[in-house]
Amino acid sequence: MSPHNYYPVTAPSSSCPTPAGISPSQSPSINHWTTPGPASSDVRIPPSHSPQNRKEREENKENHHAHPHHHHHTPPNTRGGERKSPNRRPPKAPPPTKPQPQPRTANPKKPPRARPPKTQLTKQTQFRSDTITTPTASMLAAIASTTLGDDVFHEDATTNALQSWIASLLGKPAALLVMSGTMGNQVALRTHLGGPPHSVLCDHRAHILRAEAGGVAALCGAQIEGVFPSNGSYLTLEDVQANAVLGDDVHGCPTRVVELENTLGGAVMPLAEMQRIGAWARENGVITHLDGARLWEAVAAGHGTLAEYAACVDSVQLCFSKGLGAPMGSIIVGSEAFVKRARWIRKSIGGGIRMAGVVSAAARTAVEEQFVGGRLVRTHEQARRLAEKWEGLGGVLSVPTETNMVWLDVKKSGVEAADIMRLAAEKGIKTFGTRIVVHYQISELAMRGMEEVMEVVMGKKGAAAAAAAPETNGTEGA
Repeated sequence: MSPHNYYPVTAPSSSCPTPAGISPSQSPSINHWTTPGPASSDVRIPPSHSPQNRKEREENKENHHAHPHHHHHTPPNTRGGERKSPNRRPPKAPPPTKPQPQPRTANPKKPPRARPPKTQLTKQTQFRSDTITTPTASMLAAIASTTLGDDVFHEDATTNALQSWIASLLGKPAALLVMSGTMGNQVALRTHLGGPPHSVLCDHRAHILRAEAGGVAALCGAQIEGVFPSNGSYLTLEDVQANAVLGDDVHGCPTRVVELENTLGGAVMPLAEMQRIGAWARENGVITHLDGARLWEAVAAGHGTLAEYAACVDSVQLCFSKGLGAPMGSIIVGSEAFVKRARWIRKSIGGGIRMAGVVSAAARTAVEEQFVGGRLVRTHEQARRLAEKWEGLGGVLSVPTETNMVWLDVKKSGVEAADIMRLAAEKGIKTFGTRIVVHYQISELAMRGMEEVMEVVMGKKGAAAAAAAPETNGTEGA
């Protein structure tokens, strides 16, 4: 911009008031109009702010009319903005466009890869787990009509009723709703455990050891001792006695809790064995906790009652969202003192629930429909049907099928797990490795599809064995 469009004025004296801690040269009202350049005592301001602006503008106007040939005169900038320089750089040219990628052409020498047809997976065709079950219409209706009290203040009637009902089913004085089985186990163990040193003895396959993100160590500061069952199926009293630390030797970490799991991998721990372990634990001052996330399945299979199993231990955790099909939630039961302290622990890890009725209503309906109503028994029948089909084709099971899980021993059966999963996927069926879990929403169509997968897999094995066998002409061995 042209220098003659600005007029020098004297900078304000030191007597001008400025904000505390700011020098006159730092005043925002001055720096806003200061032009770039070397430091000077003059401060330049726009012509529109000059006291001489009007007078000189009139003189320039008169000179312009008196000397019209003076075309070099630059008219004043009456709009108050900066005048554009005649030497302004031209705008930059747009960047060159990138060449568009050419469409890929199929390789004539390489045939296209065959892809299985896309099929939509639904809850009726998924054998991965019983955790994928979804609420029934009656569960959703129960949620819509539930109470909305604050459970942190013990004010939700639906939750209070659920807790009292479940406690009575297990023959315990009290119960506490939690958001998941993991939360239930962790709250229960932390409630039981005081301060370190302390350890928890459990099966080496236990959920608290394998699938709870190290919560026992992080939340309880406890060591876990995983024990391999001597019978290969479930812990016995002899296993517990051989691994528990009860003495005063300071080199060991004292066993404070024995944790049992029933069912574990679909297998039922016998009631009689739990009674033996429970009696020994009480005699030796050791606390017992039962991870009964799927205890419903053991009872539905006819191996005892909820109250009989609960009588063996100090606390129990049961899950509503697996085979029962509730959208979420678990519950822990025990003594009144245990539940009172568990409320503190639950709150400390963010488990306090406000409108808990939306969880409790669906949970109660799930227990009434699936467990009390006998639907779990049907899933056990379907699981046995698949197990018998597999064994009838020459397959081997890893463990006996006692509830709703079927474990295929592919190594001993001479087949590949990947083949089972691939063939099942082609039929729109999803499995979780070699574990097949049946739940109440599995359809008959999915059952037949799974049986066909078994037939194809074992049929391929038979064909491969026949092809590998040496040919004979009937004269060998004569």
